[in-house]
Amino acid sequence: MKGFIADIEDLTTSNTDFRRVLYTGKFLQLVLMTLKPGEEIGEEVHEDHDQFFRIESGSGEVLIDGVRTPIKDDDAVIVPAGARHNVTNTGDQPLTLYTLYGPPDHREGVVHRTKAEADASEEHFDGTTTE
Repeated sequence: MKGFIADIEDLTTSNTDFRRVLYTGKFLQLVLMTLKPGEEIGEEVHEDHDQFFRIESGSGEVLIDGVRTPIKDDDAVIVPAGARHNVTNTGDQPLTLYTLYGPPDHREGVVHRTKAEADASEEHFDGTTTE
C-alpha cells in the first residue's frame, strides 16, 4: 500500500469542485471542498461518522447543534458523530477546505463539480477503497 502523500494546501486551494474525494481508506476518507460565496454544504447529521474540517482559504461559519461559530483560513473544526452541522461561506471569496470522514462517507473517486450535482446524487460509500 502506498497511502496518500501530497501538498494538501495546494490541492485544496486550487480545487474548484464542490466535492472531490482524494483518498478512501478502510476507516478514513480525505475529501476536498470549495464553497462559492453564499454557498453552504447543507445541514446534515452523520450518526456513525466523526468529521474533521480544515479551512485553507476564505471565511464562513460552522453550525454545530445550533451553535454558529465564525471560521477562517487555518481553522480546524471537529464535528462528533450525531451532531447536526453545516458549513456556510459568508465571505466574498471561495471557501476552500478539506475534510476527513471516519469512517468514509462517499464513494471512492467521486467528483461533484457543483452543489446541485452533489444534491442530485445519492451516492454513498460502498466499501471500495483507493487501494
